[in-house]
Amino acid sequence: MNDVDSLARLADVIEARKPSNGGDPEASYVARLLAKGPDAFLKKIGEEATEVVMAAKDADHGGDRAKLVGEVADLWFHCMIALAHYGLRPADVVAELRRREGLGGLEEKALRKARAREGSGE
Repeated sequence: MNDVDSLARLADVIEARKPSNGGDPEASYVARLLAKGPDAFLKKIGEEATEVVMAAKDADHGGDRAKLVGEVADLWFHCMIALAHYGLRPADVVAELRRREGLGGLEEKALRKARAREGSGE
């Protein structure tokens, strides 16, 4: 078993809890967020991202690094809910990271900008 398998299993649980798959918003946090629509889970992603930043800042000043891990886990979880809503899986993100492997960060950013310019007709 590897980390990708763990993410895939969690994605399966999230998928099963979608209201469209019978998930009960009264009994499931995931079903409740998805039933409320994108604004609900996107707001949670923003909140969790802010908590990641705050935990990282605390860690810079001697705070508990485990708190940062917990906050990143919360952020990833809510991002996985968004992925499920849009019909995507963690494997799609892993594939994108693999595609970027070996590219320098500046090189990859320049390629994205060039593609965006091509797509906008500039």
